[in-house]
Amino acid sequence: MRNKCKVVWTLAVLAAIIGSLAACSGRKAAAGQVRVVLDWTPNTNHTGLYVALEKGWFAEEGLKVQIIQPPEDGALALLGSGSVEFAIDFQETMGPAIAKTAADALPIQAVAAIISHNTSGIMSLAQTGIKRPRDLSGKRFASWDTPLVTAIIKDIVDGDGGDFNAVTMIPNFATDAFSALATDIDAIWIYYAWDGIAAEVNGIAIDYLDLGRINPLFDFYTPVIVANTNWLAANPETAKKFLKAASRGYNFAMENPAQAGEILLKHAPELDRALVMRSQDYLASRYQGDAPRWGEIFPERWGAFYGWMYSRGLLEKDIYSEGFTNEYLP
Repeated sequence: MRNKCKVVWTLAVLAAIIGSLAACSGRKAAAGQVRVVLDWTPNTNHTGLYVALEKGWFAEEGLKVQIIQPPEDGALALLGSGSVEFAIDFQETMGPAIAKTAADALPIQAVAAIISHNTSGIMSLAQTGIKRPRDLSGKRFASWDTPLVTAIIKDIVDGDGGDFNAVTMIPNFATDAFSALATDIDAIWIYYAWDGIAAEVNGIAIDYLDLGRINPLFDFYTPVIVANTNWLAANPETAKKFLKAASRGYNFAMENPAQAGEILLKHAPELDRALVMRSQDYLASRYQGDAPRWGEIFPERWGAFYGWMYSRGLLEKDIYSEGFTNEYLP
């Protein structure tokens, strides 16, 4: 729900952030206070949190929840320093942060999947003719110049009989996918529930390559709710209370997408109403998907993606199923 340049950091930048955190001492929260830093500006990925806030469900659990906009260096940096208790982030960016030596790894752990399956992929305007991954050969792809993005595009293009070397990877950090596609870009990575739905709302004909359907290895968890593990160890019951209320919020959004959309718009009135309401309808069946409960993470799918990252040299060590837990979910 935000430009993917914010999703996938360069490993060099991430390493610098991790190094700087060693000297940080996070600010402790007051009793009952829980701070959640978003990954981007408010959108339908976050609706369940705003519903729980608006309905007083956090308050029922004795919690005073503050939702915070992310800093420039990202939500994980703030979380790892102990300055917040929870953050919204992504399995793909968590990997390099936790696949470090014990002294350098960030103390973070995913505690809930916001959406059960990956809803991100590659969007292009219909007239560009990108119907399948190999069609990216000879085209210009908006790249964030990161090893992970490059590895995924290479995998799907070569795996479909195309030639990755014929793909022009253009560094592009535009926050508006449609503005990028109107310039010298043929394809760009998006979240369908936002930019894909925006295309529907505005009558723009697009083609979309669903990464999770192209290769099950790329059905990773994005986004997730992440917690500081040091805080979790000291406050397990508070974590459970937070996720109990958040779960109520997301279940409400599943059952009442229109009402949930109105609540999100109340808290973020700058958002486009038609986009929010259509996006809520789209996500209503996808927040939980085929999981037995909202938020549950399947170890095999989580581990398979990290296994692929390690095999491509994108992680310092094989962490497989590290970095998540389901134990705090209601």
